[in-house]
Amino acid sequence: MFKKVTQNVAKQMDPKGELVPVESIVDQDHFRIHCLVRRKRKTAFRPFPSYKRTEYKLHDVLLPGKDESLLGRDQQDSRQYATAGSACDQVDGAVSVATEPTLVELGGSASFSKKWSIKMEERHLPVQQLDVLTTERKVNTNHPFIQQLREDEQNLYVVHKTIEASEEVSYEESTKATGKFVAQLYAKFFAKGTSMRKQSITIPKGCILAFRVIQVTIKDAEWGIHHIPENNTSTFVSDGKQRTSILPLKEVKQNCQAFSQLPVELRGTFLEAIKVALRDKDIFQELAQKMEEVYYKTNTCELTTQSPKLKDMLSSLQSLSRNDLHSPAEAVYYTLDALSEQTEEQRLVLLESLEKKAVRHQPQEGRGQYKTTIAMLEMSGVRIPKNEFAICDEEGFLALEALYASLYSLDLLSNSE
Repeated sequence: MFKKVTQNVAKQMDPKGELVPVESIVDQDHFRIHCLVRRKRKTAFRPFPSYKRTEYKLHDVLLPGKDESLLGRDQQDSRQYATAGSACDQVDGAVSVATEPTLVELGGSASFSKKWSIKMEERHLPVQQLDVLTTERKVNTNHPFIQQLREDEQNLYVVHKTIEASEEVSYEESTKATGKFVAQLYAKFFAKGTSMRKQSITIPKGCILAFRVIQVTIKDAEWGIHHIPENNTSTFVSDGKQRTSILPLKEVKQNCQAFSQLPVELRGTFLEAIKVALRDKDIFQELAQKMEEVYYKTNTCELTTQSPKLKDMLSSLQSLSRNDLHSPAEAVYYTLDALSEQTEEQRLVLLESLEKKAVRHQPQEGRGQYKTTIAMLEMSGVRIPKNEFAICDEEGFLALEALYASLYSLDLLSNSE
């Protein structure tokens, strides 16, 4: 829910997408001014930048210098804002789906009601101050964090603008499953006797909702600020490396190909773990976090868990060498990334398909499974009329790409032949 609030704030404050929403209220304190962050990889279904917290601020990686006070003046430019709104979305359509014990209807699958009213404060560190700081302080190239970034070829960014809540605020959301199928799935997977679900969250005063970053460049002990954002610019100037983008379909195949190389029994282990994650948000977050740590080669990554339902998968990964571990962990991380873009209702339909072993047949088999996929698309705002050409806005197109990535990876894991 916190992510929905921050996405609304970022979109209203900056439709261009340069303001980045904070995804987790637990991490918000690590996105304050002067905090150092790493950029998460871009995907076809998530083209806008997102960032991963670090445990460091700018002063932690700089050598002592003339003017220590420059790092304390982060509140000179402060502005007050307020935003409010509400939304009510209704997913329509009537789709017949064959599920035991009878044929049920997926129609008017869910309605969403959201309300928010937030007073905010913008805090801004002028880039000119950072420019001055680059001449006063040098970077500590022997700092373990800087050395790890160079070794892993990762870029570094510093937060220079934040949007924070200027007073405590509550956010409420209610979801009503009106279609028989979705209501049945709520009862099946969450043991709930009602199709109405309500959630709320309280955001404390001073909580960071969104932020903006600027890239840091490093050459020997000198460092600077990259004023013109470019995706292919490396933090470590001397490396001279550039990053290139790939086409969406190629991206999906490249990130998921490790699944096709796994033994059949190991595919089943991975699939069971993902099914458990689809049922439980906490397990989903735990698994995603561990796979993210492996992907980013975090030295402190431990593939251990208190969840019995994840132990088989993590034990299988733990037994692999460091070189063999990265590819399957990356595939799981990419799959969870795509699944995180699905609504709860879409995940329920996917989970039901997995229970019926129908996922691997959806792209090519039967009108029943085909209509299920169409219904999932319609939940994301994609419309496919009788001429079968998809009609959607940019958000719908991104949802389509995320759904394709989800189905493709689950298809590989479900394939036991």
